[in-house]
Amino acid sequence: MVVGVLTLAVSARGSVEIGGLTSAMIGAGVACFGPLIGAAADRYGQRPTLLVVGAVNSAMLGALAWIAFSPLPAWTMLLASFAVGATAPQTSPMSRSRLVAIIQNELPVPQRPRAVNSALAYESAADEVVFVFGPVVVGLLASAFGAWAPIAGAAVLTLIFVTAFALHRTSTPPKSAAERAETLSPVSGLWRPALLLTVFGIFATGLFFGSTLTSLTAFMADRGAAEAAGLLYGVMGVGSAVLAIGVAWFPARFTLRYRWIVSAALIAAGGVLLQTVHDVPGMVLALAVMGLGIGPLLVTIYGFGAARTPEGRSATVMTMLGSGIMVGQSFAAAVTGIVAQNLGTQAALALPLVSGVLILAAGMANRWITPASRPR
Repeated sequence: MVVGVLTLAVSARGSVEIGGLTSAMIGAGVACFGPLIGAAADRYGQRPTLLVVGAVNSAMLGALAWIAFSPLPAWTMLLASFAVGATAPQTSPMSRSRLVAIIQNELPVPQRPRAVNSALAYESAADEVVFVFGPVVVGLLASAFGAWAPIAGAAVLTLIFVTAFALHRTSTPPKSAAERAETLSPVSGLWRPALLLTVFGIFATGLFFGSTLTSLTAFMADRGAAEAAGLLYGVMGVGSAVLAIGVAWFPARFTLRYRWIVSAALIAAGGVLLQTVHDVPGMVLALAVMGLGIGPLLVTIYGFGAARTPEGRSATVMTMLGSGIMVGQSFAAAVTGIVAQNLGTQAALALPLVSGVLILAAGMANRWITPASRPR
């Protein structure tokens, strides 16, 4: 959605700045309503929640594709983008919530830590595949049919597959009032410093995604090939996806708190390399280096999120994390678009480095507040 909306707005309205602002409105919608969707799933069950938001989100995506090329003013695009973000189905966080719940309910206690780590590695690798092929598909569809095609395709995918996901037998059932009283921790548990730091870490990761994609779009636009930015962006996800699935085989001594720091250091190193880029091969190299850190970082942060989840709030916490990455991505897309429009592409390319430094700082803070013996 975020990549498709950025491409749609830039192509339809001819402005990277408008594209960034439109993507930012998706983030604003997710920030306002994403965690509420997760809370509704914890309270009323995933099935009814997903069926409603999936149908509405599909309709809003279709409306946005039409509005972009209509004579309506730019603010209507911003409003439609906010509605798209507000109704984003949050299937990825809910899938993680389902898997963690299955592991906690079905496996013996000694097997749970490794199983959770493997499940989150699989989920993050699946996300990375999406991060690789999503922009590629956007680029192919936009080049072949027009900038409206990726968003129309997203509307169809949402309607079909979110509905299937909602109806799947693993969907968590609604809880009675008595069950909620016994199993739902107080909302205050969601504001613990350790959990908030985890959310900030994934928000900073979203900043990295948004600033990298938008600055890359500006970089390719300078070369007359803005639509190819999604294809080039996919380079970053190849190594990221491989290392994300490989996290399950990391040694136990390489604990989560050190994985965060090492992964962030790789991202920051790629950001430094990005400042020297002047051609497409150099851009490919910088993206590849940054990609080495992204996959393990996502697995690590979601691992901390699972370990710090209050009882009964799994979907809420996972949705907070999923929302955090989308909010960060959209916010950075807006800021980077403005910087690229007013200060130039080279200034925009500095923002991925800034986000990498923020991720590293969060990792250092996390090491300080996390006991050495857990969570492995």
